[in-house]
Amino acid sequence: MDIKTILVPLLEPLGEGHANSRAMQFAEGLADGHSAHLEVIGIGCDRTQVGYYYAGTNALVQQETFEEARKDAEAIKASVKDRLGNSTMRWSVEVGVSQLSGLSQLLGSRARFADLVVMPQPYGNDRGTEYEVALEAAMFDGHAPVMVVPDGLNAPVKPSRAVVAWNQSPEALAAIRRAMPLLRQTDLVNIAIIDPPRHGPDRSDPGGALSQMLSRHGLKCEISVLSKTMPKVSDVLARHASESGADLLVMGAYGHSRFREAILGGATRDILEEPPVPVFMAR
Repeated sequence: MDIKTILVPLLEPLGEGHANSRAMQFAEGLADGHSAHLEVIGIGCDRTQVGYYYAGTNALVQQETFEEARKDAEAIKASVKDRLGNSTMRWSVEVGVSQLSGLSQLLGSRARFADLVVMPQPYGNDRGTEYEVALEAAMFDGHAPVMVVPDGLNAPVKPSRAVVAWNQSPEALAAIRRAMPLLRQTDLVNIAIIDPPRHGPDRSDPGGALSQMLSRHGLKCEISVLSKTMPKVSDVLARHASESGADLLVMGAYGHSRFREAILGGATRDILEEPPVPVFMAR
């Protein structure tokens, strides 16, 4: 399916050099290149923890913090209108206000009708918990693929070389299928396989079946079988993406549970902490 609706959730107003602005710029380029509708939602997040206040003050605190969140959402909307007011592309902007506990439902209901969600990387010194919650809401509640745009990187929106992380998992295959509109634009797709199982079904030809599938779609493919010479799978992928000159990484997300990755770590969380290039994720 082609990319015709791109959703950009904004949790802060657009500002010069801010990660939100880079994600927005990337989304604008994608929308223009795919003749897609750019749909922006400005979210005012009420972080109130009601149970921590004295009895009788909850209603007053909630009213005040909700009003602040509403003002934040309107400020985000105003910054989007300033940026896109003279744009010739199709776009729209709306606002939403939610407590942190309701953010998944709010964003998930929007993401489920989008072909792609574009967000900045969720982890960093200036990122609150709401960024992680928003990203997971798009994938788990909205069942939408997410493009994560790294901080401080002006990457091309039309990738010339993509690295596909392949481990035979359903999540990896789902990500590849959802990324086909982007992969068709590339000159080369590199299928990266880290320490393939010796007794797997394609042990004699790791990645061969996937390469054949992609080739039948007109993609030029190559296969790289990599050894896990670094402690983390994410480190191997990041180094390989850099050394191969890739400008897009496609991978399945959360092959393990979110709880397990939050406590013990995992390839998804590790990549999102420091993405080497724009990362297309799905599950």
